[in-house]
Amino acid sequence: MLIQKRRFTAILVMMLSAGGLGLAMHAVAQTAKLTPVRLAQNLSPISGVTIVAKQRNFIEKHGLDVTVSNFTTGRQALETVMAGGADIATVAEAPVTAGAMARLRMAFLARINYSDIKSLTDASDKIMKPADLKGKRIGFAAGTGSEVYTMTLLTMGGLKATDVTLVSLRPQDMVPALANNSIDVMNIWEPHIANARKALGAKVRELDTKGVYAETFNIVTTQDYLGKNPATAQAFLRALIDALNWIKANPDQAITVIAETAGMKREDFAPLWGDYNYDVVLDEQVFAVLRTHAQWRLDTKNAPPGATMPDFTTVVFPEPLRAVAPERVKLRAAK
Repeated sequence: MLIQKRRFTAILVMMLSAGGLGLAMHAVAQTAKLTPVRLAQNLSPISGVTIVAKQRNFIEKHGLDVTVSNFTTGRQALETVMAGGADIATVAEAPVTAGAMARLRMAFLARINYSDIKSLTDASDKIMKPADLKGKRIGFAAGTGSEVYTMTLLTMGGLKATDVTLVSLRPQDMVPALANNSIDVMNIWEPHIANARKALGAKVRELDTKGVYAETFNIVTTQDYLGKNPATAQAFLRALIDALNWIKANPDQAITVIAETAGMKREDFAPLWGDYNYDVVLDEQVFAVLRTHAQWRLDTKNAPPGATMPDFTTVVFPEPLRAVAPERVKLRAAK
């Protein structure tokens, strides 16, 4: 009887070991099936949809193994993609219009957010309206929506670029510059405004510019990549839609996930939550913002010599989003 029990135990161990090995082999096989994709991401709450898609494993759920490279601007992210260092970028409209005018072969797949750019001023300067910017030193991020916003503010105040001192800075360098009196105003997106307010307290004050310029944030790849990897692009968009639905269903958790990933404290990000309009969509606002921004480039001669208004229907590619969620393509004359 003892020998029979030992034999039974040995057989059971072998079966369990074989089962465990089978499960391990299955897990390896599943991992091997994941398609690699490289995401160049602006590490900021404006990339909230892609942040959640990665952190909550929605991308992996749709068969993709994503490697994320983080940048402080979408311009850097797009440049990385166009140079072949990544496959997909999160990027604002400013670099897209610049790329379109340079005839780069971009493929714009969806808008994932829009939010206002803001101004923070030295409280002692008592800047109350755009006209008060005359003679001031303005920090901005060149080549981004920050620059368009800055020029729009000057126009609203009846000012020209020659009436102020424009200081091109990286977003992360604006708070120190304002703190050491190198600039009088910083024009940038969140969370840099919130970071400055936390660091400088009563020394700074936000200028009321709500609605002046809302920067969009978008998903862009190259036309070559899209042509060779249409299924990957569709799977990536499905993951973003899942992430968006989770964000809307779980806002409290989403605040925590996005804040922690972006390097913010939850209590600092939570009051800003309403500033972010997350989505996965292609609508008329996409074209309106691109054309408005491109016209600004032409009017201010911030464009290559001989540049004309781009045909953005050759840049925006609705097919991948339409294939996975046709109701999210809301274009009157979609391709």
